[in-house]
Amino acid sequence: MKRRAALFGIVGLGAGFGATAARAQRASKVAVIGLLDGGQRVEWWAAFREQIQKLGYVEGQNVAFQARYAGGNPERLPALAQELVRLDVAVIVTAGEGASVEARRATRTIPIVTATGTDPVSLGLAVSLARPGRNVTGVSSLSSDLTAKRLDLIREVLPKMTRLAVVWHSDNLGSATAMRQLGTSTASSKIALQNLGINSAEELPEAFSAAARERADAVFVVAGPMTYPQRKRIAELALKHRLPTVHGPSEYVDAGGLISYATSYPDLFRRAAVYVDKILKGAKPGDLPIEEPTKFEMVVNLKTARALGVSIPKAVLVRADRVIE
Repeated sequence: MKRRAALFGIVGLGAGFGATAARAQRASKVAVIGLLDGGQRVEWWAAFREQIQKLGYVEGQNVAFQARYAGGNPERLPALAQELVRLDVAVIVTAGEGASVEARRATRTIPIVTATGTDPVSLGLAVSLARPGRNVTGVSSLSSDLTAKRLDLIREVLPKMTRLAVVWHSDNLGSATAMRQLGTSTASSKIALQNLGINSAEELPEAFSAAARERADAVFVVAGPMTYPQRKRIAELALKHRLPTVHGPSEYVDAGGLISYATSYPDLFRRAAVYVDKILKGAKPGDLPIEEPTKFEMVVNLKTARALGVSIPKAVLVRADRVIE
């Protein structure tokens, strides 16, 4: 799958000046779209903005963006969500469970479109997938639901694995969900989990050192707003300690991880743009069914495998959607 590499600089304005700008834009029939992300995943937002443009919107003419990125610090999300509400944006697009939950807490009237995240029904954001019924709709990434499949994948690569280290952001809502599901998936197996929950990127070196000290066979890296910008560093640490890694988004493997399995996140953001278009044209979010992905991709980094001395089974390579040589 070809990935778009164009990055867009999105700079959020201050609350006071931004509110004035938003009112002026609304007066000139410019739709102001709020972007709320627990991290700062600009590649995915670039896909969203490109799709918005394809749908006939031109920034500065009939659409404007107000971006609020928490940079991996979930404690910032409530204030950022409230800023977007004060700006009276036409719609809020969210990335991640934490952003979606805080946006919903901040407003019951402004439409919210989710670009990623687990089951919005279980989070209390929607009544049902078919008919959300509230002010939240969009797409679900099924990220946590794929945890068991990623576990099966790394077990297929390492059939003798008995100890799996798990690096995850303990303050992130979606990461905590994945961690619980991973515990359930390994409960009846002979695989011991090494819980390496971290609160900041500065703890990554010690987490990988701990995994090596305890002789983990591999590391399951739970994707999240904090780990995403650290994916190259994570790959370097894994290589340093000779630890195979399994991931969700393919961007982690592009950065040097061993193997990944997930839906295409840029595609999810493009789908979110379609929802925004429908809402701006008058559709009510509560009437728009929430989509779940139907296409998933497995990516294998053979360069990393060779560096680690790991042999990737032919059966895995045959199923891979992309192999990095």
